[in-house]
Amino acid sequence: MRHLKGGFKLGRKPAHRKALLRNLAGNLIEQNRIETTITKAKAVKPIVEKMVTLGKSGTLASKRNAMAYLYKRKTVQKLFDEVAPRFMDRNGGYTRIIRTDFRKGDGAEMAILEFVDYKYEVKDKKATEKAKAKK
Repeated sequence: MRHLKGGFKLGRKPAHRKALLRNLAGNLIEQNRIETTITKAKAVKPIVEKMVTLGKSGTLASKRNAMAYLYKRKTVQKLFDEVAPRFMDRNGGYTRIIRTDFRKGDGAEMAILEFVDYKYEVKDKKATEKAKAKK
């Protein structure tokens, strides 16, 4: 029995799971919004929250800790320069999970994981067509 055994296994071996979560966390920091399955979103949410908390401290040690987890220097730079300063007055709860439709191929329940201050912009089709026509 798995009583009190927390965490998500995601049907992967530990190394594969760790790589998946690192990639999802990095992509969320770079893009501010990702679409994935509900279970993956729930698994990566606490990791991203901890990364933003590291970014808020801004020390060299926290940068090294973030770099050890996220791999990419560009991602860590964005975390410390752009993402973390947006949440300086907030004590946790930096991300949200929005449930969406089911995936067409296998019927998996999908979700959008985004930062709470993310602003969705609707692009006007006519304006983009006019801009293309001018070029």
